[in-house]
Amino acid sequence: MPRGLFVTGTDTGVGKTVVSAALMHRYRASVALRYWKPIQTGIEQDDDTAEVERLAHCRSNELFSAGVRLPHPLSPHLPASLSGRTFELRPPAHSIRSADTSTRWIVEGAGGVLVPINDSDTMADLMSLLGLPIVVAARTALGTINHTLLTVEALRSRALQVAGVVLVGEPNAQNRAAIERYGRVALLGEMPCLRPLTPEALSSWATVNLDPRCDLLEFLR
Repeated sequence: MPRGLFVTGTDTGVGKTVVSAALMHRYRASVALRYWKPIQTGIEQDDDTAEVERLAHCRSNELFSAGVRLPHPLSPHLPASLSGRTFELRPPAHSIRSADTSTRWIVEGAGGVLVPINDSDTMADLMSLLGLPIVVAARTALGTINHTLLTVEALRSRALQVAGVVLVGEPNAQNRAAIERYGRVALLGEMPCLRPLTPEALSSWATVNLDPRCDLLEFLR
């Protein structure tokens, strides 16, 4: 089985890509990391692999570009249907299982946990097949308690291990405390809105504030 982390979100646009890049900054000095986005929709306007390359100053050997790339920024099952394609789970899982066993993966999902990717499977099914612990990216704003707890519950109901939560946005101590208490989950960091969002600003934040106790290393070594 591959080793690494799968980054999911409570919704689309919550900061999964930035959290993925932050993880690259935080841990590349400790292990050989490689970023992978198995499914990308809306490729004509968004390219998360290119954004992680920019934000994390990734070298070519730190990126794995194979995967499904589809037009239209929609739930993956819809662009696939419009393009006459079907996304199967096992080929992408095999592609990283056959990679160098010393590689540790930062895999970024599309949308949230239960986003459908074909007629029968959701993103959670891909997570189960890969078997990686999950890092959840969540907003700090109103509504995040419910969204985050629902996400954590959905993951645990499928026997998926939740490695922790990264909150993205203006810090909110009450929301953080509620997520920790009711979700019984580790809060790995609170990422502020970095303006401008530069590689240097992200690196500075991640080095000091992301997973300060190094809890994630157990999944990466």
